[in-house]
Amino acid sequence: MRLAAMRLTGFLLLLAGWVIDLAAVALLKPGTAQAVFVVAGTGVQILGLVLAARSHLIPREDKD
Repeated sequence: MRLAAMRLTGFLLLLAGWVIDLAAVALLKPGTAQAVFVVAGTGVQILGLVLAARSHLIPREDKD
């Protein structure tokens, strides 16, 4: 269940990052504000990619 939630959250963050990037380009004038929002959207995409990738890794067994 935990991995499924991580996977879903990762893919939703990827989608949200794209929406932030596209909205920034469409709604803001080229300049500092647009660049900041594009960088923020890219950061959200990277976070989503990391979560999605980690949810696909095979869990390690404890050595205890």
